Amino acid sequence: MRPSSWLPAVLGAALVAATPTPTIQKRWPTAFASVADGGFSLNGSKFSFIGTNAYWLPYLNSDEDIVNTLTNMSAAGIKVVRTWAFNDVTSVPTAGSWLQLIQNGTTTINDGPNGLQRLDRLVELAEQHGIYVLLSLTNNWNPVATPSSTPARRDDTASSATPLPRNFLSNDYGGMDAYVREFGTSKTHDEFYTDPTIRTFFEKYVQAVVSRFANNPFVFAWELANDPRCNSTIPTSPTCTTQTITQWHADLSKFIRSIDPNHLVSSGDHGFLCPTCTKLFPLTPKAAPSAAAGGASTRRRSRAAVMTKARLIKKIAEDRRAAPRAADAPTVKIRGAWKAPAKAKRQENGGPGSAFDGSSGVDSQDILNAPDIGFGSFQLLPDQNNYDTNPNDAIVPPSANFGATVQQGINWIQTQAASAQAVGKPLVLTAFGLVTQANEVVFVPFNASTPVNPGAGVSTRKRQTPGELGTGVTDDQRDDAYTAWLNAGIQAGLQGMTQYQWSSVGLTPSDGTFVQSPNAQQQTAGGGTLPQSPNDGYGTLGQAQNAEQGVLQDASQNITSFLLQ
Repeated sequence: MRPSSWLPAVLGAALVAATPTPTIQKRWPTAFASVADGGFSLNGSKFSFIGTNAYWLPYLNSDEDIVNTLTNMSAAGIKVVRTWAFNDVTSVPTAGSWLQLIQNGTTTINDGPNGLQRLDRLVELAEQHGIYVLLSLTNNWNPVATPSSTPARRDDTASSATPLPRNFLSNDYGGMDAYVREFGTSKTHDEFYTDPTIRTFFEKYVQAVVSRFANNPFVFAWELANDPRCNSTIPTSPTCTTQTITQWHADLSKFIRSIDPNHLVSSGDHGFLCPTCTKLFPLTPKAAPSAAAGGASTRRRSRAAVMTKARLIKKIAEDRRAAPRAADAPTVKIRGAWKAPAKAKRQENGGPGSAFDGSSGVDSQDILNAPDIGFGSFQLLPDQNNYDTNPNDAIVPPSANFGATVQQGINWIQTQAASAQAVGKPLVLTAFGLVTQANEVVFVPFNASTPVNPGAGVSTRKRQTPGELGTGVTDDQRDDAYTAWLNAGIQAGLQGMTQYQWSSVGLTPSDGTFVQSPNAQQQTAGGGTLPQSPNDGYGTLGQAQNAEQGVLQDASQNITSFLLQ
């Protein structure tokens, strides 16, 4: 029996040059999301939320599909949906949506019905459902499986015989490396943050999108990028450090606020911390607001200490003593894993694991302390990241030590909450998820283009390593972990938590898009026959989806109740 808890278990589109799009002039009777007393405020009231991710949502083939998806989200208590406000291509596709063409040394923005008008429609429909949209402006991850093909395509086999539909994977929408491949000189990933030409082209795109929605309060906030860091599919240079990434955040958030002072700006980073790294914005501790002063009550919050250098060193020693023996904790190699440059790998002798040593080039607290960053962000995906201070960064399948995975997630949430409270700004867990047994055959890591464990009926590729299958958690374990993490987040005072990721079935198929007819649908987990939304290993269908959405629905009720205490 599962443990009880108070949370249950055409082509034809008009093309325009990359110049600003006229701002939509419409009046809404509601206010923009803002920050007050360390939390969010909407319409003069405190606001916190349970949300979800659906990177594919604007690019469905019909408005009816978007409406049905939003209706189901609303029924589950979802208040915010996080999605991609970018869709970069290197050649104009024959079908489906796209937002920007990056080709021949320039960019062209698609302002047609299969371009930015898809974002218009999503925000309009979300408003009708009382749902806010968190729009991410680019992606750190954009691996290319077959760069010699034209255009490059994703594959679910070792060859290009059976390509995955375009936009099936979250990392198949272009992003930072699409700019670097076209405009970069050294072709290193960190050129995206520092090269003047790349920054100019990206800012043109950002201005076109941001100005379009500057007066629309149903855009909850702007997210600069999904998981920005020094490393990606393209190698980084040895000179990329946490200060490189932090400076880019400070510059771009200031640029966005100059265009749109109405909306909050967040990073979208994974939450990595580096107590030993040099800060661009040194922390001046701020007292948490008291309930008497109108701030969020901290009486029942889990109060984790801020991760200082001294506390980090102590925690490293504790974690190493408590670490299970190798025989007790099997590991799995995640394909496409990146390696940091030697000079960035460890910033001090005996340094901690990659979540705390700055090797990713991310110091989330320094980013959060930048003047124009309105709230913090972090992610929790144990199948792809190690959130311990142990420098052994091998990924232990959550199913191998489920209890430790859950506790590590709770610790990560509490550490992030303490970091944000020290800055005095709200914090959102923008993506959390676990790969289940039903999904392990379709699991594609963020820096890969093919499944880790392709199985019978999905492709003919052999498993990479004997015994890789069987690493997913059960549906009940997933729900128990989500319950524990949501509970911990509410108690720690997180202002929002967004599950990764939502699933929809019975969608309208169209050849050349990621929703195809049933006999052509790729990567259908569990043998489903209806056209469904993309699944990179975190989507759920059937009874499993009902249970997971029940967890989210109860959490939505409880986070609101907790806020009002």
